[in-house]
Parts: sequence; C-alpha cells; structure tokens
Amino acid sequence: MTMDQANPYRTDFGREFRAGLRDIAPAAIAAIPIGLLFGAVAVAKGLSPAEIALMSALVFAGGAQFAAIETWVHPAPIAALAFATFLINVRHVLMGASLSPKIRLSRAQEFFAFYFMTDESWALSERRALDRPVTGAYWVAMAAALYVNWVASTAVGAVLGSFLGDPARLGADFAFTALFIGLIAGFGRSRVTLVTVAVSAIVAALVHHFVGAPWHVACGAMAGIAAAYLAAPEGARA
Repeated sequence: MTMDQANPYRTDFGREFRAGLRDIAPAAIAAIPIGLLFGAVAVAKGLSPAEIALMSALVFAGGAQFAAIETWVHPAPIAALAFATFLINVRHVLMGASLSPKIRLSRAQEFFAFYFMTDESWALSERRALDRPVTGAYWVAMAAALYVNWVASTAVGAVLGSFLGDPARLGADFAFTALFIGLIAGFGRSRVTLVTVAVSAIVAALVHHFVGAPWHVACGAMAGIAAAYLAAPEGARA
C-alpha cells in the first residue's frame, strides 16, 4: 500500500490545491503589471512603500484601491473614500451569497475565506462549481496566490516608482480588461449569460459616462443581476 493509498485525503488536497494554482495562474500573472502600476501611482501621491504594502494587505481590492488613490489628498477624505470603497465592493455581498452553497467550508470558515475573495477567484469558483463542489484546498490555493502576488507587486511598484514609465506603452492598462473578457468567455454562450453580460455592460457604460465613478460598478452589477433573473427560465427562479 502506497502512502497516497493510506491517506487519500492528502491526495485529494494536493490535487485540488494544484488545480487552484493552475486555474488562478493567468489571473495572477495579469495582476502583476496592475500591481506595479498601483504602487507607482500611490508612491507619487505621497505614500511610502510600507504604507502601500500595508494598504494592499488590509484592503486587497484593486478597484477600490485605485479609486481611493485617485482622490487621495492630505488630509485624506476618510468619509468619501469609505463610501466609494463601499460602492465598489458591495458586489462582494452578492458574490458571496452566490458562492456560499457551492463551497465546502463551514460558516465560520466562509467568513474568513471570503475576506480574500476577488472577481477572479469568484468567477473561477463559479465555473468550477458547474462540474463539482469547490473545496477548501482549491480556494486556499487561489486566494493565497493572488494575495501574495498583489501585495508583493504593489510593494515592488512603489519601490520602482517613476522608473516604470507609461504603462499604456506596454498594454498594461488593458491587462485586467482582457482578463475579465476571458473569464466571461469561460461561462459559455447561453442566452442568460449573453443577456446578463450585455445589460450589465451597457448600464455600467452609461452610468460611467453620465454620472461617473464609482457608481457604474454597483449599477452595472445590479442591472446584471436583474437581467439574469428576468432572462432565466420560469422554473429556475427562486
């Protein structure tokens, strides 16, 4: 009897952990130039590399951090920053509610695990849940890889600072957009998916144009949820 046969849990954990690392690798690579860019922008606003690394470790939300740093002044408008961050990240409440029944974790473990939830880890978990339950090992691998990668890349970006130059020259400003397009494509081309994506994108674009950030994030998310509900077959609605 081999060691793996004697302890099948170890085999399952290792397999799920490797699957998580494999699936999250493209997102983690795409996040590097974004992290470098954020570090460079933040240090130009007057934050130290240590403060930037701490912010990334505690907030761990690229969109919210960029929104905060764009309006960063001294003294910082705490109330405005908190409200903008809430609007941008409120979608995580809906994402967590969607993923909770599909992940093999206790309620207490979920509260801790979902602190590290990102758009990428949520989308990949939802896609994996189409075939099988999402295990704790799979989630830990994705969350840990993205977390360490984000904190490290923003810290390095802060140290490099202005030496990075214009990220648009290298296409870094489009990296996350391309990543999200790939994630959406992975959900297939069903009628519900196409309607949800189209409505969410149109509403977000219109709100961004006529109202501005960060309202377009929350409005696009809510419009997409409503569209998904209305486009779903009658029997699939709760």
